[in-house]
Amino acid sequence: MAKRFLFVFMMIITCSVLPQNSELENWLAEQNGIEFKKIEADSIFSEAFEIEFSQPIDHGNPSYGSYAQKLYVAHTDKNNPVVIETEGYWGRKKPSELSYLLNANYINVEHRYFGSSTPDSAKFEWKFLNIEQSANDHHRIINFFKEFYNNKWISTGISKGGQTSIYHKYYFPGDVDVSVPYVAPINFARADKRLWAHLETVADEECRQKVFDFQKAVLLNRDSVIIYFKKYAEEKNLTFAMGFEAALEYSVLEYSFAYWQWGNGDCSLIPGDTNHAKIIFDHLNDVSNIAFFSDRDIKNYKPFYYQAFTEIGFYDYDITPFSGLIKYVDGKNDVFFQDTLSVNYNYNLMKSVDLFVKNDANNMIYIYGGYDPWGAPAVDLTGRTNSLKMILPDGSHATRIKDFNEDERELIYSKLEKWLGITVNRSLFK
Repeated sequence: MAKRFLFVFMMIITCSVLPQNSELENWLAEQNGIEFKKIEADSIFSEAFEIEFSQPIDHGNPSYGSYAQKLYVAHTDKNNPVVIETEGYWGRKKPSELSYLLNANYINVEHRYFGSSTPDSAKFEWKFLNIEQSANDHHRIINFFKEFYNNKWISTGISKGGQTSIYHKYYFPGDVDVSVPYVAPINFARADKRLWAHLETVADEECRQKVFDFQKAVLLNRDSVIIYFKKYAEEKNLTFAMGFEAALEYSVLEYSFAYWQWGNGDCSLIPGDTNHAKIIFDHLNDVSNIAFFSDRDIKNYKPFYYQAFTEIGFYDYDITPFSGLIKYVDGKNDVFFQDTLSVNYNYNLMKSVDLFVKNDANNMIYIYGGYDPWGAPAVDLTGRTNSLKMILPDGSHATRIKDFNEDERELIYSKLEKWLGITVNRSLFK
């Protein structure tokens, strides 16, 4: 009897000491088509997982093959809402501000053909990188997790990720209860001219002139500036198949776009001293980032450029204000996709998405920054839906809900509460 008692006692002690899997971890272990591992969770979550989710390369023909799409899942409670963030590029673990506002579970999805979420070379075909295939990816993920999470769903995304959330809504309007795309354009051309027209109206004329004067100063001092350009490239192992001169000119053309994309209108930060080439180069690189035109970055962002040149649009550069100073480039965005791959832009698709947004896409909150050039091709609401468009007048591409004043945040919160039936954590942003 003593031995039997000791055995039972030891079993009880062992079970109490060994870590027990959570309900979510047990559920994941029972599912087919995924591989997962536990990772460190952010403070508001009880646990988090990195998941490889098996997806058809072609949702119209699943027998063609599959690829593993990377997800990050952070858990609060299965009865809480779920925020799913659709990335436009690589996945990330940092939660959306909506997770904190809504005390929500969080799922982050890496975009197909980025990072590790790419078919192997034997099955890789560019034609399967399109917004419909991507929307089907997110549709399958949402349906998969709805078997576990039984509350409201909110989709969101930033920039190209915000576009991705709009496209998902377009193809599957019933998948989520609310969508909150941040700084997400709807472009109507491979080179949408609205972005540059927008830059002629931001801030005040004096500030815009200072931006232009700096661009001219770089070009007028190009012989000395390019010495620092080459030195930096060597230090960072950056190569430029287009040539250093062309890369410098493109960096100058990009400067005004980048300045207003991320700037707050404080033009005092632009160097007034244009006699020191090192000062000029450092500021140019801080704002325009010359690596953007390097062979490395152009290769890494090739999936984006493919999408931009086939469906979702982009911009090119106006060289006319720099007559006589631009010598090596034509300003066209072909520089980002110098490939033998044949691409044709679909001019009808985004117009169809735009009509859907105007007429049928309910329960959406669009967030934009007034200075951001990507706000020029912003969604254009007509009042036919209940959706809300919020513009922070001096906001950049980094504009978030937290940046609005209390009354404006309250307008956003009231919409979320009405559509979701839950209380927003108003103490988060004071």
